[in-house]
Amino acid sequence: MNSTELSLALADPIQLLGMSFYFTPTTTERAKAHGLNVFEFYGLGRGGVLGDVDFDTVFEAFTFFSPSAMDMLWSKSREKADPVDVANDHLLAAFAFADETFGAIPVAVLDRFARAVFKVANAVPAGQHALFDGYKQFDAPPNPVHAAYLGAILMRELRGCVHIDAVNEVGITPAQAAYLQEPFIFKLHGYGDDDVPEVTPELKAKKLRAEELTTMAEVAYFEVLSDEERQALYDGAMVMNAALQDPVAVTV
Repeated sequence: MNSTELSLALADPIQLLGMSFYFTPTTTERAKAHGLNVFEFYGLGRGGVLGDVDFDTVFEAFTFFSPSAMDMLWSKSREKADPVDVANDHLLAAFAFADETFGAIPVAVLDRFARAVFKVANAVPAGQHALFDGYKQFDAPPNPVHAAYLGAILMRELRGCVHIDAVNEVGITPAQAAYLQEPFIFKLHGYGDDDVPEVTPELKAKKLRAEELTTMAEVAYFEVLSDEERQALYDGAMVMNAALQDPVAVTV
């Protein structure tokens, strides 16, 4: 499997895998401990990896959310809890989800996946991808289940960050990109009917080009891997993604 094949194969599975802990019952319960609902916990938890930063920094890092959505997710939530504390606990919520889900996957598969991910992550220059850098500051856990799931989150954030760069490069707005990705996502990110863009062949072509540039950027990062490591990254992502439909808890 070459790097292009890997990037294309992982795009959708990694997107789903890395976000699957966001709104689970376990995550919702952890949010309550901070006086937050699960959406506020998401905003502070994901954005808090950047530190206790201002609105503009988080708004730029998230990119595809409307200003009103980010005001709720960050500004108003930040009045209730400390973003750095919440970010640390949000990651623990991710690990709890992993413990509830990936118990049937051989540890060796998860370990090979995690090792491949962190080899990629360590080769990505710092200072280019805000949310990816934020998650990269967390050390790989010794627990292979947790390390693999942190790896999945890292891969999701990496692709998301390079996609932001690609969208900016082709000259389409975040709202246009979100709408063309999926109208449901467009609404989930806080946009309304007045924000719906005019969809033209030119706009569609630019979005397609943004997807191509995203893949090209990710491919360059995957080149650090050997054939065996690329296969390990693929295999781990596929079995973890399959486990979302048939979760098995980790037993000690």
